[in-house]
Amino acid sequence: MNTRTTQAAPAGVQSVERVFDLLEVITAAGGDMSLSELSAASELPLPTIHRLLRTLVPTGYVRQLPNRNYALGPRLILLGDAAGRQFGSAARSRLNEVVQELGESVNMAVLDGHQAVYIAQAQSNRSMRMFTEVGRRVDTHDTGVGKAMLATLPEDRVRAIVTAAGMPTPTPKSIGSLEALFADLELIRERGYAMDDEETELGVRCYSMAIPHAPTPTAISVSGPITRVDEEFGRRAVPALRRAAEAIAHELMSGPA
Repeated sequence: MNTRTTQAAPAGVQSVERVFDLLEVITAAGGDMSLSELSAASELPLPTIHRLLRTLVPTGYVRQLPNRNYALGPRLILLGDAAGRQFGSAARSRLNEVVQELGESVNMAVLDGHQAVYIAQAQSNRSMRMFTEVGRRVDTHDTGVGKAMLATLPEDRVRAIVTAAGMPTPTPKSIGSLEALFADLELIRERGYAMDDEETELGVRCYSMAIPHAPTPTAISVSGPITRVDEEFGRRAVPALRRAAEAIAHELMSGPA
């Protein structure tokens, strides 16, 4: 359902709002939608949707599939990549602060379709450290950043994301069922942070936290070998991540000084 407040606006501005409404509806669906589904979800009349699509499809911001449903178009990838790089760059100083405090590598990721994509990283100076390439895409059900983001979403969207992506189990500790995932997400909401406890790679543990009020689901994480990233480390990591997440959220809301 369209959650934007309906206000009187000039025709040009209203058209722009409706374009973004439509793109957000398709994004939230996590896949493709029919015209009737677009109309029901956006609360826009079919003639209006037809008119908007006549502009969005030829310009590449929306694409029509062989089954005549509609999905996000490739033109948005360029915008998303640029926005992600700028977003990550703006937060990098906060990530560096966490590295200086904890001594382990720190990452930032956003939800992109059915996966998480890393957009920034601050490296530890340790000789044995965790390295995640910026731009790398990972599943959400078995990563700290992924689960932190999923915990902020309604159950139906989580189900759609995970069902579309699948639930591979790269280690014996990986979550392999929706039932187990939903139980873990409830625990994450209760305690305020997520963990990847050797679920992506044996010998590696990660603490993660979502950025509150981010424009798109976003999370930061700190990770390292289980010999260093233990329970005592977690007691220091959680407040450090919380301070960084709140600072990044504040900067997103207020803009650059």
